[in-house]
Amino acid sequence: MAATAPPSSTTISTPLRVGFAGTPEFSAQALQAILTAGFTVPLVLTQPDRPSGRGLKLTPSAVKQFALEHEIAVVQPRSLRLDGKYPDEARSAAAALALAQLDVLVVAAYGLILPNWVLTTPRYGCLNIHASLLPRWRGAAPIQRAIEAGDTQTGVTIMQMDEGLDTGAMLLVEPLAITDTETATTLHDKLAEQGARLIVAALQALPLGTLIAQPQPVEGATYASKLDKAEAALDFTQSAAQLARRIRAFNPAPGATLKLLEIDEPVKVWNAVALTATGKQAAPGTVIGASPEGLDIATAQGVLRLTELQRAGGKRQSAAAFIQGWAGASKI
Repeated sequence: MAATAPPSSTTISTPLRVGFAGTPEFSAQALQAILTAGFTVPLVLTQPDRPSGRGLKLTPSAVKQFALEHEIAVVQPRSLRLDGKYPDEARSAAAALALAQLDVLVVAAYGLILPNWVLTTPRYGCLNIHASLLPRWRGAAPIQRAIEAGDTQTGVTIMQMDEGLDTGAMLLVEPLAITDTETATTLHDKLAEQGARLIVAALQALPLGTLIAQPQPVEGATYASKLDKAEAALDFTQSAAQLARRIRAFNPAPGATLKLLEIDEPVKVWNAVALTATGKQAAPGTVIGASPEGLDIATAQGVLRLTELQRAGGKRQSAAAFIQGWAGASKI
């Protein structure tokens, strides 16, 4: 396994010039830590502004907002491929990177593939903050897929990037336990803090030559595919344990949904627990009980107790409040 994090230092004799490429809040926390540690950040790459909210107003990413607040130059190409669909934007980004004279580019949940010309432009190449213990969960959604799969451990890998998909050599690795009640939200926040701390440690060690790059193991590679809205609908032919993990993994997005009697639109499920079935098992998907503790639904194995739900256009509610407003509860 790669080396653990070296002791951090509060002072830097010759601050590295650190570029940053990232988009969501996970990335913004790392950027903040890099600045706080005293590194010079002359340039940020982030995704173009996206429509957001009911009015679909163009909204800058969390990284862009932070960069502008700290007067850091921002570039937002739709692609970095010089021979791709947006060559002018890629060439503009290349000029900005050359002008920035970077020692290293830190990448965290950026969302664009980096071609070789980007990987080789900074003096020390590109370092990636990846939210898993590589090679477990390479790809777009390592946090959610780890919870969904029932993993008991995840962590952060600081990786020297190459042209493969999360295949580069590991520089720092630190594990983190996944609790039985972990949601994608809570695990995201823990890993964001961990990643921010580890990237600072890596950057402080980088010019000292104390980081030991180790190739990823050949065995154990898995792919964390991007979350799809089509996965949101709960399939009660799965076990209660599987469904409870999926609900936690998809909290807050894309969310887990189901349909109930007399409620035509999908109901979003925020929290649930798996129970051991007792007595004769009903057909999967059958509502077998409603109480202040939750709404109980039979699955292929065990009972899924829904404890927090939300109707379309409504607010998140406890199961007790939801049941009071659901006419179908009286028919159980």
